[in-house]
Amino acid sequence: MNTSIGAPIEYRLFSDDKPILINDFLHKKLEINWSGNIFCQKCSKKTKRSFGQGFCYPCFISAPEASPCIIKPELCQAHLGIGRDIEFEQKHHNQPHIVYMAATDKVKVGVTRDTQVPTRWIDQGANKAIILAETPNRYLAGVTEVALKSFYSDKTNWRSMLKNLQDHNIDLEEEKWKSHDLLPSDLQQYFVENDDVIELNYPVNHYPEKITSLNLEKQESISGVLTGIKGQYLMFDEQYVFNVRRHTSFEIEMIING
Repeated sequence: MNTSIGAPIEYRLFSDDKPILINDFLHKKLEINWSGNIFCQKCSKKTKRSFGQGFCYPCFISAPEASPCIIKPELCQAHLGIGRDIEFEQKHHNQPHIVYMAATDKVKVGVTRDTQVPTRWIDQGANKAIILAETPNRYLAGVTEVALKSFYSDKTNWRSMLKNLQDHNIDLEEEKWKSHDLLPSDLQQYFVENDDVIELNYPVNHYPEKITSLNLEKQESISGVLTGIKGQYLMFDEQYVFNVRRHTSFEIEMIING
């Protein structure tokens, strides 16, 4: 889902290249039917299984979009002119990157391309976030993240995020400056002094106390009243959640009733 910041955040899906505002379907019954087909997002070939986020296996092991440094930025070699696709690496990875702190029930440190702020924070369902550092490439952002992993998590607990569990005592500005002293001196030069904290408001009517995850590979049809959207998840009937990104490249039909 594509997103744009607002109060609340707006979510859009594309059907025949036309954007559909998913927020408009809140309170309505939504039905998602899977045809059984999966088409690789890279080469468009039909595949029996989806690897990564919508790749066939050959593309998963060869496409630059599925490079190991997508998950582990510290492995990036674009700044050395090395990669699965040098042109892609130079365009997307050998570019300014942001190291940030985000808060849900705990503080998380993460990395994203500078052009993906605040999109990355929204995708992860952060309640608020702050920029910690800006580096000239993905590798240095990854090294900065690794330097802080002993003190902060680099993963989001998706269940806690969907239940909207929050620690209201978290002060991101304070945590940011605390992290400055934890960084090696050679990385401190990338530290950003701007202390603006971005608050994120999601279109959710009621957060679930119990969560049941829905998977099209286990049930080819899903239906329920859409009660919220957070991260890359649709919430149904205040209990069921559907991970849209996990189903990238699945061929589906969406029906709205009510």
